[in-house]
Amino acid sequence: MSSRTARRAQVGAVAVAVGISVLAVLLVLAAWRNDRTIESDMGTATAEVLSAGSLRSAVSFVTPDGVTHNPKLGVLYPTNLTAGQRIDVEYSRADPDLVRVAGRDARVAIVPAGSVIVVTWLVALPVLLVLRRRARSDGSGSS
Repeated sequence: MSSRTARRAQVGAVAVAVGISVLAVLLVLAAWRNDRTIESDMGTATAEVLSAGSLRSAVSFVTPDGVTHNPKLGVLYPTNLTAGQRIDVEYSRADPDLVRVAGRDARVAIVPAGSVIVVTWLVALPVLLVLRRRARSDGSGSS
């Protein structure tokens, strides 16, 4: 491996790790922004869980004006829900499709995002060390 190729591989590995880390941080910031939007004009309701998954759960709830809402993107922070369950939700009255499980907020996104960042760097650092060793051994062998 030429030193130029090794350098490019190192830069690529760092770029991927930094990119994944930035995306994880952006995920938490987006959750925080959604929470601020909900809290700025909050409505509450009891919702029925239509389907439940670890990443997306569909809910249906009725707002005080009698309109039934079934947010396309599901409910925020859907862990530990089961289909048929009735839960309290908090939603943005300005945008009832923005809804979260009552009592949950962006703090529940911190641990998963932090875990993604830690695992990313636990993989990236050994890769960088291997690439660095290869670059050194190839550089010393070609002198």
